[in-house]
Amino acid sequence: MSEIGLHTCQGSAIEPRLEELAHLRITVFRDFPYLYDGSFDYEADYLRRYAECPDSVFVLAEDGDALVGAATGMPLAKDVAEFRAPFEQAGFDVNSVFYYGESVLLPSYRGRGIGKAFLARREHHAAERGFTTVAFCAVERPDDHPLKPAGYVPLHGFWRSQGYERHPELATTFHWKDIGEPTETDKPMVFWLKSLQ
Repeated sequence: MSEIGLHTCQGSAIEPRLEELAHLRITVFRDFPYLYDGSFDYEADYLRRYAECPDSVFVLAEDGDALVGAATGMPLAKDVAEFRAPFEQAGFDVNSVFYYGESVLLPSYRGRGIGKAFLARREHHAAERGFTTVAFCAVERPDDHPLKPAGYVPLHGFWRSQGYERHPELATTFHWKDIGEPTETDKPMVFWLKSLQ
């Protein structure tokens, strides 16, 4: 089994890998539960927000020269209004929250501790900069979704084992086009939080 290297960078240092990272996101998010019919142009614009933020973080998993996984994060206060709004409405100080954009990892590399490393490195980055809370959001699909694979197990147990707690009061919707669907539709999303204090 090959050794996977983990590399952390910030802000504009990701520029040489942005195209590769965009393709990785599209590939991984095609699978359930996201079922994302992604557009490279959208991905490039989305990732540029992180690249332009000097306090962002990228944790890259590499097999040789190939990018096989990545995790991102940035201060919630620097992200777009649709991510901040649920926290502002609930009375959070958004300046205290570090937001994780995503963790994506090709299926053949899962089960090797990389997901734990993604969380730990981002927590360390956030704690070093004085953030007291880290957060991410996850899509919630119905149990009877027709494209749910047999034996599918959501990552809730893993996230809880790493100290994250689901906060259904911090819910929102984001829209994207599902594979096989003609138009974008709203998807329910719920935030998960961990205190660093």
